[in-house]
Amino acid sequence: MSRDFKIVDVFSSTPFKGNPVAVVLDAGGLNTKQMQAIAGWTNLSETTFLLPPTQPGATYKLRIFSPRNELNFAGHPTLGSAFAALEAKRIFPTNGKIIQECGVGLVTLHVEDTHLSLTLPEPKLKVVTNEAISEIEAALGRSVSRIASPVTVNTGIVWIIAYIPDAKDVLNIKPNLERLTALSNKLNVTGVTVFGNKGQSGEIEVRTFAPACGIEEDPVCGSGNGSVAAFRQHYKLLEIQETTYTANQGQKVGRDGKIIIHYTEDGQITLGGSCITTVNGTINI
Repeated sequence: MSRDFKIVDVFSSTPFKGNPVAVVLDAGGLNTKQMQAIAGWTNLSETTFLLPPTQPGATYKLRIFSPRNELNFAGHPTLGSAFAALEAKRIFPTNGKIIQECGVGLVTLHVEDTHLSLTLPEPKLKVVTNEAISEIEAALGRSVSRIASPVTVNTGIVWIIAYIPDAKDVLNIKPNLERLTALSNKLNVTGVTVFGNKGQSGEIEVRTFAPACGIEEDPVCGSGNGSVAAFRQHYKLLEIQETTYTANQGQKVGRDGKIIIHYTEDGQITLGGSCITTVNGTINI
């Protein structure tokens, strides 16, 4: 039994410089065990499965798997899967919008050629204890800001967000993956996303670690960047007039991802970037 299959590079217009997601375009009839086995085999940070919608107003339903478990939501798989389905002419936008059904509910996507963006599900922030902050610092091998102190951000997937003001220090992190795994399991989070300022331009450098999910370092993480955007909004780390900025991610793993973050007038967060297909074919199941 074969199914149409794509791998889409997300947050880059150049092949192999973004974050790939594997997309099974016709997942009808596959069970959870089969989907998880495929995700483990591709061994990408996420593999997705396109299904008919079950909720009114949805364009399609998406199930998202890391190598080890299913996720309620993730950013780059959402964008890459929509791009794959559009390219394959399996879905069509209405007034430039697509509505994805997934574990977190309905997610709105906005389509403009090869650039897609999504409206981030409402983030829920929660402070972490001083003990947990000490564990974060020990796992990262770096001090983090205690003024804009670490929080967990839940958008359907939960990240610890930590701020290290200088991007150079972010790039020099050599994490202790065993300690990060233990911390993630203890706090019941996906992993840790760290960011720092890159010069005076408003740009930031981001790194994401999720060893508890089988991902030592995520090349370019959409939900992590969305959570960083919520963190910056919460702590008022942006200039008053700053409504859009670029996040850079992937340098330490040979990538060059660019994520465009935008705050709407009512405070909603959108995030997006370019997509490009690197693999077209079928997968035998």
